[in-house]
Amino acid sequence: MDDDAEDDLGEAWTKEAVSDALAVSEQTIGIGTEVNTHVAVTVELLDHPPGDDSDAFDHVVEASIEVPTGRIAVLGCTDYLPDAARFEVPKGFVRVRASRANLANVRQPGEEGYDAPEAIEQVYLRIWPAPYSAPAVIKRWTVAG
Repeated sequence: MDDDAEDDLGEAWTKEAVSDALAVSEQTIGIGTEVNTHVAVTVELLDHPPGDDSDAFDHVVEASIEVPTGRIAVLGCTDYLPDAARFEVPKGFVRVRASRANLANVRQPGEEGYDAPEAIEQVYLRIWPAPYSAPAVIKRWTVAG
């Protein structure tokens, strides 16, 4: 989210957004996860779009947000905003690609081995300056069975 955003994603989490694991407002993006606990997040700032590496991930989505402050805050939905990780980006629109991995192996709190490294959901955020474009699902993960 933009560092000064006051967007509320409550109404952005439509049935489609939940299915896509992506809720978007003007200055904020919400990424759905398989677990309701901690996930491992990696942020990469780029000056150009990343190549297509969707084969390395389970679920990949992209969306644009406006960042008038030139600072992005990255945090979980229950995290404390003043403690959020912050990153400098060019002012204006940026594109965010959220690639998630290890989805078949994640465990919920209380399940045996839920805190083992191999059971933690991985979220990779790549951010680069780009004109606004509509949100997109690049690769959809579905539960087998």
